Amino acid sequence: MTFRIRAARTSDLAALYEMAKLTGGGFTNLPADRPSLKAKLDRSADALARDEDALGDDMVVLVLEDAETGQVRGTCQLFSRVGVHAPFYSYRIGTLTQHSKELDRTFRADMLTLSTDLEGSSEVGGLFLHPRERAGGLGLLIARSRYLYIRRHSARFAAQTIAELRGIIDEGGGSPFWDGLAGKFFGMNFQDADQFNAIHGHQFIADLMPKHPVYVAMLTEAARAAIALPHPSGRAAMRMLEGEGFRHDGYIDIFDGGPTMRADTDRIKSVAEAREVEVTRVAANAGPRTIVALGRLGDFIAAYACVDGDGAIDPEGAKLLGVEPGMTVTVAPQ
Repeated sequence: MTFRIRAARTSDLAALYEMAKLTGGGFTNLPADRPSLKAKLDRSADALARDEDALGDDMVVLVLEDAETGQVRGTCQLFSRVGVHAPFYSYRIGTLTQHSKELDRTFRADMLTLSTDLEGSSEVGGLFLHPRERAGGLGLLIARSRYLYIRRHSARFAAQTIAELRGIIDEGGGSPFWDGLAGKFFGMNFQDADQFNAIHGHQFIADLMPKHPVYVAMLTEAARAAIALPHPSGRAAMRMLEGEGFRHDGYIDIFDGGPTMRADTDRIKSVAEAREVEVTRVAANAGPRTIVALGRLGDFIAAYACVDGDGAIDPEGAKLLGVEPGMTVTVAPQ
C-alpha cells in the first residue's frame, strides 16, 4: 500500500475542492466552496506554525496521499476547541414526565432543547474518502491517524472530544429533520442553510432559532424518524467511533439531526493504548500491520506499517514514513 496521511498544504486546494463536490451535501466541514476551503487551509497552516504547545483555537487539515502518484484521495480535520468565537449549538434530547391525577395517567414527552453544552470540546470531523478508494482499510487509516495526531500533540487538545456524524439526507439532497423543524423558522431549504453555515458559521442560528424546547411529537413523522440516525454512508464511521470509545448520549446536529458522539480524549482507544517505539532496524516480517505515525505539526505523517516489540519496521512502511533506525514512532493498538 502506498497511501499515507500528511498535513495539508495550500497546494491541495484543487484536490479538496474536487472531493467536496462528491460529498452530496450535508458535509459542513468540507463545503464545495473554494474560498471556504482556502480559508481552512490557511487556518491549518497557522495552527501548524504556532510554536506554543498549549490549547488554542486551532484547526488542522490532514490529507490522504498516494505516495506514488501524489494524488490526494481523502481528508479529515481536527479542531482543538469548538465554540471559541461563535456558539457551538446542538440539540439535547431529553424527556419531560408529567402526571395527571384526574386521568390517572403519566405522560412522557421527548423534547429537543437548544444547547451549547459541548462548547470547549475538541472535535474530529471532515472525514471524507474518495469513492474509488473505499477499500483496503483507507477509511480506518484516515480515522485513526487523527487520534495518533492528538497523542503526539496532547497539550493542544481539550479533555473531551466530539464527532458529529452527518444525518439522513434524502435523494433530492434535502433533510427531513431540517424540513420538519428549523426550516419552518428560517425560510431556507436545507441545502441553502447548510451552505450558508459552512461559509458563514452558526451565528444565524443564534439570531433566528427559537430558544424554547421543541416537543418531538409535534414534528413530522419523517423528521422524528431521522433523529440521531447517521447517513447510510456514515454507519461504518459510527462503528469505528464506538470502537474507539465514543458514545452517543443524547446530542444531535441542529441541521440534519445526525448523532454527536463524545469521548474523554485520554480514553480514546488509539490515544490511550498507542505506544512509542524506537526503531532499531528495517527488516522483513517485522510484526503485525498497524498504523504508525511520526513527526509533529507540519511534519506529521502516518501510514500502515509493521512494527514489532524489538523496534523492527518493514521496508515498505519505513519508506512510506521516511523512518530510519533511531527515530521514535507512535504505534496504534491492534
